[in-house]
Amino acid sequence: MDIRIEFFQELAESCVLPTSQQGVEQVWQLLLLCLLCRLLCRLGLLSSVKHLGSVAAGLYALYLFFEQSMVWVLLLSLLCYSALFLNRHFSSRRIFLSATILIYLLMGELHMINTVTWHKIRGSRMVWAMKGISLAFDLDRGTVLAVPNSLEFTDYILFVGTVIFGPWVSYSSYKEAIERHKLTLAWLQMFSVSWVKCQVCLVISNCIAPYLFPYFIPIHGGGGLSTWLHAYENAISFHFRNYFVGHLRESTTVLAGVGFTEDKDNVKWDLKVVKPLNVELPRSMVLVVTSWNIPCLADVLKNVLKLVTFPSIIVTYTASALLHLSFHLLSVLRERLAAIFSACILSKQCPTNCCHQHQKELWVYGINMTFSAMAIFHLTYLGSLFDADIENLAGYVTNHSIQKWSELSWASHWLVFACRVFYRLIQ
Repeated sequence: MDIRIEFFQELAESCVLPTSQQGVEQVWQLLLLCLLCRLLCRLGLLSSVKHLGSVAAGLYALYLFFEQSMVWVLLLSLLCYSALFLNRHFSSRRIFLSATILIYLLMGELHMINTVTWHKIRGSRMVWAMKGISLAFDLDRGTVLAVPNSLEFTDYILFVGTVIFGPWVSYSSYKEAIERHKLTLAWLQMFSVSWVKCQVCLVISNCIAPYLFPYFIPIHGGGGLSTWLHAYENAISFHFRNYFVGHLRESTTVLAGVGFTEDKDNVKWDLKVVKPLNVELPRSMVLVVTSWNIPCLADVLKNVLKLVTFPSIIVTYTASALLHLSFHLLSVLRERLAAIFSACILSKQCPTNCCHQHQKELWVYGINMTFSAMAIFHLTYLGSLFDADIENLAGYVTNHSIQKWSELSWASHWLVFACRVFYRLIQ
């Protein structure tokens, strides 16, 4: 018992406390800027003064995280606004702006922009691009009546709550943050809860997950159960890195004044970027995908992993393709089984008034738990790719992927194939 207490004390002193401290040190200035921007918007000042102050906060945040690389953000902002302004009398602004952004992104991917600089801003630039494109769509649909002036547009792109980590927010949500809603206890509580979750996820990723099985379930040798437990460790660490970024997004966005829904006079702060329990204890792969990054599923891996080689991109999208293939196949398989047995075993939980004959029988729970176990199995298999060594493998990331999956006997691929065969048999 003394050894166990000593272990936890050493873990707290050598990892938990330093990790928490570093987490605060890295983002406290950004959080302060978000709070100052929120307070500024509550003052009875002219809109132009609020926008200027908000732009200044966004520019300073950019400099804190990207330094001279921030010039490429400003260039993207200038290109987006120029495209919108030049096409302000046309109804296809979204097409022209999307093409402009695509050319800009291709320039970076083809190394016409310094590679180190380009990858330094790779996660955030997707959020900036999505803001511009979404505004163009809103203008074409008439949701936004006119092209904002240059100050408002710049403030939207550089809005301090989302300029670094995201998530994407609509132009109307940004306008409400600037112009409306007082400071409330619910707002402060939402920020506080998100920030605590953020820190907890960071500690779990850096300190708890790497020691999870070696301490509680000592692993010796390789192969078999040991290999799968190591893969699960990697998956947990990877997952909680994403949750950390997700809850950090929630924290900065809410602190700056975005992230609420309004029903008449009732304002509810309910922004959700990730739902960890839906991923770690999933009903289905569909639930995993929809809970992994709620505002923007496409940019998760870019924001979480710092992979800087073309083979890394191939591996990322290969893993993503396998994930989506497995959840689609399991989804249609469950639909077929639900129809055969008239049971509540669909990927998504049935409503209380569903027409299935069997809803709460023990065997129904057993089937749902089997599919949940299969989802965890697939996530462990995919998570084995993203271990601590991947950043040091340079051009050998593809070989790393093949090696990891070979160690696991390509089990997830075989399971997908088996499910496909079973589906064809019962179809």
